[in-house]
Amino acid sequence: MIPYSTQSIAAEDLQAIAAVLQSGWLTQGPAVPRFESEFASAHEVEHAVAVSSATAGLHLGCLALDVKEGSRVWTCPNSFVASANCALYAGGSVDFVDIDPRTRNMSVAALEHKLERASRDGTLPQVVVPVDFSGLPCDLAQISALGRKFGFRILEDASHAVGARYQGASIGSKYADLTVFSFHPVKIITSAEGGMITTRDAALAERLRRLRTHGITRDASQMSGGSQGPWYYEQIELGFNYRLTDIQAALGSSQLRRMPAFQERRRALAARYDEVLAPLPLLLPAVLPDRVSSLHLYVVEIDERRCSVPRRTAFERLRQAGIGVNVHYIPVHLQPYYRRLGFKPGDFPAAEHYYSRALSLPLFADLSIAQQDEVVAALSRALEA
Repeated sequence: MIPYSTQSIAAEDLQAIAAVLQSGWLTQGPAVPRFESEFASAHEVEHAVAVSSATAGLHLGCLALDVKEGSRVWTCPNSFVASANCALYAGGSVDFVDIDPRTRNMSVAALEHKLERASRDGTLPQVVVPVDFSGLPCDLAQISALGRKFGFRILEDASHAVGARYQGASIGSKYADLTVFSFHPVKIITSAEGGMITTRDAALAERLRRLRTHGITRDASQMSGGSQGPWYYEQIELGFNYRLTDIQAALGSSQLRRMPAFQERRRALAARYDEVLAPLPLLLPAVLPDRVSSLHLYVVEIDERRCSVPRRTAFERLRQAGIGVNVHYIPVHLQPYYRRLGFKPGDFPAAEHYYSRALSLPLFADLSIAQQDEVVAALSRALEA
């Protein structure tokens, strides 16, 4: 079966891992700060903090932005559940903002409308978590302007968007208070599991580093009574063990060096999809002049005005043909857990309509042209009535 995505591991990746295994530092060694520095440089930002997963990054991001009991956090329903769960981990509450049907990202118009109503009701959010779905950056400048007007912080979920660009700058470098990236094996680069948080704020970066290691500091200036010796540390807040290992960081650094080639290949494959799929009864991903998607996913929507085949039928036909299509995402508010919190079908109609007809096609750096042609041929057959 041709998967919808998979990692690309080369000899240099294996050599980087082997070097760490022979170095004496499997964790808490030099590979992690080196990876952080390289990632920060590649994304044009001052600080990068490595963590064990993007979910851990979102959790720590909420804590660093002081989300707690009574805090309100808004995010997008078209995402993985971690984008919402992170607020609940920190004790806050969650609400959603519907998507723009073209970009499949948080709708700025819907956000502004909801903010205006919340301002009148006294229910404004403390943090907004926009999601760069499929690797396409959100309308960050406009969301940032609304943040200044209505007083919320921005925790950008860029789990799909390593290497993406917005208005000529790298994602994670300018508009958000904190930006979280993922290195899961199906993402742009991988460290097996792992994530990174970028920020321009030195104080936030320092707190994130402390929170990822149990809330412990060895900095005497932060201690209650000063240091008692070179062995001494203090836990000054409740943190977690969300560290990345040196093995993972070494793989991440090696993959980061390969990222330009990955991106070039993904762009070529996506452009080819755009061309060969144009005659089919599909809505294709948006291509916008002010941003460069990292193209983590290539998602099409079956246009029911031109095609009578239900999405489930097309999905099952493709799987039977050996094409590992997927669906991203079941809207978060429709999950049983969130329904028990009071959300229901119809709350966010644009996200629900998108979900009802979406298919994620195979897209990864090692996808061959022959495999892509196989995907297109199978998709064409699957859409036949």
